[in-house]
Amino acid sequence: MIRRYAAVFRLTLVAADVILALLVVVGAANLRFGQGSAWTAGFGYALPDPSLTVGVFIFTWVAVLWMHGLYRSRARLTNRGEIMVVLRATLVQVVITLSLLYVFKLPDVSRLLLIVVFPALAVAAVGIRIVVREILVLARDRGRNVRYMLILGANPRAKAFADLVESHAELGLVVIGHLKADAADTGGTPVRPVLGMIDDLEQILHSQIVDEVAICLPFSMEEIIEEAAYLCEQEGKVVRMPVAPVERILTAGRLETIDGVGVYSLANGPDRAVSLLFKRLLDIAGSAVLLVVLSPLLALVAILVKSDSPGPALFRQERVGLHGRTFRVVKFRSMCSDAEERLEQLSRHNRIKGHAFKLDEDPRTTRVGRFLRRCSLDELPQLWNVLRGEMSLVGPRPPLPSEVANYDVWHRRRLSMKPGMTGLWQVNSRNEREFDRWVEADLEYIDTWSLWLDFKIIARTVPAMLAGTGR
Repeated sequence: MIRRYAAVFRLTLVAADVILALLVVVGAANLRFGQGSAWTAGFGYALPDPSLTVGVFIFTWVAVLWMHGLYRSRARLTNRGEIMVVLRATLVQVVITLSLLYVFKLPDVSRLLLIVVFPALAVAAVGIRIVVREILVLARDRGRNVRYMLILGANPRAKAFADLVESHAELGLVVIGHLKADAADTGGTPVRPVLGMIDDLEQILHSQIVDEVAICLPFSMEEIIEEAAYLCEQEGKVVRMPVAPVERILTAGRLETIDGVGVYSLANGPDRAVSLLFKRLLDIAGSAVLLVVLSPLLALVAILVKSDSPGPALFRQERVGLHGRTFRVVKFRSMCSDAEERLEQLSRHNRIKGHAFKLDEDPRTTRVGRFLRRCSLDELPQLWNVLRGEMSLVGPRPPLPSEVANYDVWHRRRLSMKPGMTGLWQVNSRNEREFDRWVEADLEYIDTWSLWLDFKIIARTVPAMLAGTGR
């Protein structure tokens, strides 16, 4: 299975199995020995350390499930087949448990307890796998947990790979269409749209949301494959090749499988799925806590903005996020209400060299707005964007669509990671005047990203805000 998705799938199932196993054991103990804290007392006469024993039992259960392959994506396995595998795993767990009870001479463990626990574990293991897959499929159908894939090639092999990818709905991959290599590159009536020719690749990457590109071209087109892979690398797209690739890709990528089909993957950016999952959990927890803790400050700032100048307290503007996804960023209004209309006449005073806009002394800024921008307090409502999943606490700043339209190809790789409220260039070179230096800092962050780096940037952001050097 493709590692990026398999890791999250496995982690979800492991966590669910641990929680359910604990609930089963505690519930069965309560049923057998009584409610409340009595379940540990009921174990006490039979086990020297009930908590440790239950921990070992759950660890063994997860290990047995792992050995039986029950943490792999099994979309091709029928429910009946999965039930049989779970029953075999349960039987192994029974044998291991009874053997350990015999070896450690613990005959006083309740047989009734064991009779309840093992069937309940089996039912829970089957049920949670069905539920998790259905949730992932439902999320994809509703446009959540979705990543969009473009297929290079419209031949039968390309269409077969597209079918294979979408048959694993729990992966969240949606094929948006094919690009033909030439007029002869076809295999009958296409199931998905043909969006153009290979020469249109750059235009498609810029006009549509594309997270991954699958190259399904014949080896005779080695030069085209190289060029396409290089362009995707520059733009931060993940490249998949469902067959043995050319030598350069082979040395840079890694071999994965989908239902036994070999896939070489070239990840151009952070691709550590578990770490990215924890980054998202950090975003959810951090934004939720900060929204609650800072709510008095947010209310005060909103009142000050409203009382200082006509117009709403909040300002919403379209920005570009991960791989071209657009969203409405939320900020405290720091300018007069007609700021957007006055932008064009001020454009010649832009102090930034490149595809961004900023003024040393912006006449549109209100009195309260100047203070908010110096301390970056106008950015605080973006915690809502973080909670919604449109932004992260740390990442490249979200650009305007008009700015992205003028990007050079190498600039676009900064879109390969979810935009953030703060980032490396904000803490290292907050008032840098060259846009290319901003991008270089963003790409350094993307190339060296880790959770520890995020923590360091967050820690350095607070002093930068207190220093009041923003504009």
